[in-house]
Amino acid sequence: MPVTNTNIGRVIALIRKHNKRYKVPAVTLVARNHHSPWHVLVSTLISLRTKDEVTSKAAARLFKKAPNPKKLLTLSVAEIGKLIYPAGFYKTKAKRIKDVTKTIMTKYNGVVPDEIDELITMKGVGRKTANLVLIEGYQKLAMCVDTHVHKISNRLGYIRTKTPDQSEMALRKKLPKKHWLEYNELLVTFGQNHCVPVSPHCSTCPVRKHCARVGIKKSR
Repeated sequence: MPVTNTNIGRVIALIRKHNKRYKVPAVTLVARNHHSPWHVLVSTLISLRTKDEVTSKAAARLFKKAPNPKKLLTLSVAEIGKLIYPAGFYKTKAKRIKDVTKTIMTKYNGVVPDEIDELITMKGVGRKTANLVLIEGYQKLAMCVDTHVHKISNRLGYIRTKTPDQSEMALRKKLPKKHWLEYNELLVTFGQNHCVPVSPHCSTCPVRKHCARVGIKKSR
């Protein structure tokens, strides 16, 4: 049977308990360590199409050299790229990180915007990145949907969508707001470690009895 709002709270509680054995996502860890929307934004830009282990190390190197926006602007794009290598597309990301930081300093007086419509005006900042900044940087209600959130929400049968953007809108309409702040972190962690994209571990899944297993052709 598909997950509904009758049991979504129970499903989330089971995943939360199960996830205690795993590391939190890289950007969440940055948020907990720095308590800064700018650090969250930059680490999120680094994380795109990059494994968490690489993101964590790249962000740590960059923030050690440039602990704040003002200091980052003293670095060249090449220096930033060298610090975040081997993150995927590191040269492009280095330019975006510097451009976004410059915009924040010049247009927003050094304060990262806390509204999604403002965030997405910056080049390289899409809805997923903007939503994550609001959640992790400002603890504001938002709905960040990456591939794990999209895939697992559909596997559960909770929503029926074809793209992450569609999933964001569907979850905004359906998921009770009390779950919004933790939903991304929980499902990303669960998706990285247990409900993986290919051949998920269904035999030991804590929410197996609640899951509709939509689209799963092979599992372990």
